[in-house]
Amino acid sequence: MSEMVEITVNGAQMQASKGSLLIDKLLDENIHIPHFCYHQALGKDGNCRMCMVEIEGQKRPQIACDTPIKSGMNIRTKGENIEKVRRDILELQLINHPIDCPTCDQAGECKLQDYYMESGFYESRVNIDNKTNHEKRIDIGSNVMLDRERCVLCTRCVRFCSDITKTSELGVIHRSDHSYIGTFPGRPLDNPYAMNVVDLCPVGALTSKDFRFKQRVWFLESFDAICNGCAKGCNISVDHRKEKYKDDQIFRFRPRVNKNINTWFMCDEGRLSYHNENNNRFLTPLLNNKETNVSNTITNIFKELSTNKEILFVLSANLSIEEMQNLNNLASKLQAKVTGFSPNTYDESFGDDYLRNSDKTANRKAFKELEISENEDDFNNWLTNSKLVIIIDNNYFEENIDLLKDKKVISMFSHINSKTIENSNIAIPISSFYEKSGTYINTDSIKQKVVSKMKKNNPLGTITSIIENLKEMIEKGTL
Repeated sequence: MSEMVEITVNGAQMQASKGSLLIDKLLDENIHIPHFCYHQALGKDGNCRMCMVEIEGQKRPQIACDTPIKSGMNIRTKGENIEKVRRDILELQLINHPIDCPTCDQAGECKLQDYYMESGFYESRVNIDNKTNHEKRIDIGSNVMLDRERCVLCTRCVRFCSDITKTSELGVIHRSDHSYIGTFPGRPLDNPYAMNVVDLCPVGALTSKDFRFKQRVWFLESFDAICNGCAKGCNISVDHRKEKYKDDQIFRFRPRVNKNINTWFMCDEGRLSYHNENNNRFLTPLLNNKETNVSNTITNIFKELSTNKEILFVLSANLSIEEMQNLNNLASKLQAKVTGFSPNTYDESFGDDYLRNSDKTANRKAFKELEISENEDDFNNWLTNSKLVIIIDNNYFEENIDLLKDKKVISMFSHINSKTIENSNIAIPISSFYEKSGTYINTDSIKQKVVSKMKKNNPLGTITSIIENLKEMIEKGTL
């Protein structure tokens, strides 16, 4: 464990690790310090000079990103002198920057915009006719657009590709104010994590082709969740909006910092998986492939549970622990079998040694905790002996639909699984992954709680609410 020393920041005493970077301490303590080039995942670079601070005993201001902490340091991040130094540095950044904030997709999330407003440059001293112009709207690959004029040359994107993905597609070309970010000839930006450069970019130089001009960020609401694209369970922010006369819609996923799971990043496939959430939704309950209403659906489920004794529940590994527990309890009342058999959700070509896991489900570890069998022999035996099969968000039968021949089938899905639904006696729409709250266990056995803030887009609600209705009917009726 590193030695702890006493330092003073803006008159407040605090402890910090000796030798650690000053900027990390300031960021961890939520002390405002402007910076472009520094990022905790990428380390120090020292090229933007925006993180200047005053340190008592030093002749001149120092950059916090390259200053190791020593005992007794007295640091000032505020004050007329140091703020003037930072204003002068910021003015150099603004000399060649285009005045296009109203049309920039980064507006509302731009650090240059924020620092400009703090600094109060309301009168320009720059002759706009002498600005250096660069190329705009360049598709550099992997859903990323580059506007070189907006770039502040922080080199975060370059360091991400060289230090994190080890693919080195980006570099700084030319010198002085003619410098710009670019790809090497014949090598577009192309790696499974490429879109992270959009999050890393502090300005509007790198933007997402997928999100570009879809929404203004100040109209969006956000909540914390996890990505359900694989068992890694990367932490994300879900940005959504319910426009007038429309359903609540997700517009993007962004990685959220969790140093124990995904650090600051996520893979591109997980980032773009929000499209799966919005598209192909199953919203109307079906009885023998004909549309029906909610009360009629619940009544018919109850009738099937009452008249069938050999019942098998087939669960998805994307269900929450709470949903699995409720279904287990219901199955226990019915003396039914429960399986989580779903070998089709493994993809060995997807996994890597970073953030992508070959198990493309969010909660398979919960099967072991709740003692739900995934054994193939159990599944085959139970399915053979079952007269009623209840499928909850498990798409295994899409490629094995013949296994349901001569069975009565009740299916519950948030999205349309055409073959399974067509072969169901009763098909029930349920809330999707991001419309419900619950607990999930990732591949490293870390439990994570998701509290959804999205408005439900289906008439029957969550699996839990459906089960509670059935339990109430069971207690009042007879099985």
